[in-house]
Amino acid sequence: MKRPVAIAGAGVFAVVGIAVGVVGYIGFHTALELTNSTEFCISCHTMADNNFEEYKTTIHYTNPVGVRASCPDCHVPKSGWPLYKAKILAARDVWGELTGTIDTREKFEQERLRLAKIVWAEMKANDSAQCRSCHSFEAMDFEHQTPKASKMMQKAMKDGDTCIDCHKGIAHHLPDMSSGYKSLFKTIVADAPDHRSADTLYAFSTTKLYGDKPTGDGDRAAGNILPLTEVHVAERDGDWIKVRIDGWMQEGMERVLVKEMGRRLFLATVTQDMADKAKVIETKTDPDTDLNWKEGEITVWTKADAFTSDKSGLMNYGEEMYSAACGACHSAAAPDHFLANQWMGIVKDMKGNTALGAEEVRFLQNYLQLHAKDMPKQS
Repeated sequence: MKRPVAIAGAGVFAVVGIAVGVVGYIGFHTALELTNSTEFCISCHTMADNNFEEYKTTIHYTNPVGVRASCPDCHVPKSGWPLYKAKILAARDVWGELTGTIDTREKFEQERLRLAKIVWAEMKANDSAQCRSCHSFEAMDFEHQTPKASKMMQKAMKDGDTCIDCHKGIAHHLPDMSSGYKSLFKTIVADAPDHRSADTLYAFSTTKLYGDKPTGDGDRAAGNILPLTEVHVAERDGDWIKVRIDGWMQEGMERVLVKEMGRRLFLATVTQDMADKAKVIETKTDPDTDLNWKEGEITVWTKADAFTSDKSGLMNYGEEMYSAACGACHSAAAPDHFLANQWMGIVKDMKGNTALGAEEVRFLQNYLQLHAKDMPKQS
């Protein structure tokens, strides 16, 4: 290194290295700029024909104040490692375009929910960083918002909610939120025959119960077993099973069997004759209400085709339904945020804002009550 030739060589190497570094740095950031525009995004026909056309109908594209949010404003971090990471991961989009993963409207719609969940999860994880580059609670004038918006925004600020909790579907059409949980339910029903040999089963839909095994289609039912009710199989006879249901009955209202004393999580509703046949184990007084409750069991016959031992599958179905039905419009509270009896009123008040059918509402209510604050923890 002391020789003149070595010193000159090192100098040339350093100069060339610096030059290459500068050119590389400028080239890299030039590429970032060129790929960080709406025009670049819609150069792929998949984006142009689907996302962009939807985006042009929203307030983020045209609004009274003339401020337009571009594709990168919402989907690309502003700087640092998150920006570089996003650009690297964008290679997946290029591959998807080349292989035609969503190159037709039909394919796009089939994948919309999955893709939307990926974006929602990323925005949830980074506290909606892209949204907050333009919006902030501190800059909001709550007095000039509508009363409902002002109330919701201030509550979100207090609770630490993030933008994507409530603002899904504001730049693109919402996916069919029901497709996820309906697909799970179809799988549960299809796989149910493989999960019926266990001694403990769970109802996945409302089904009739009988005091004795019916001998024909004209036999009158003695009540109903409700979704998520746990039953214990005592006997099998073809398509029929004889099961025991354990629960609680309020004194004077023995026709309703509930999961826990004082909690209105309905397991089954029965005729008076069926209620009179219930086996009572003990009677207790609820210290909170001074009402008397009977702990007991009923043994009934029912069709096996509404049962499965796949409890985890049922819980996944309930979780997905709750997220889809309630989480699309606002931040959905954790099921254990409320008491079991509170969930009854909440579901009743909110069901009109969803597209859930009566049976789905019944399942959802039982799922939420089962995971309520005052219920035993589910395994």
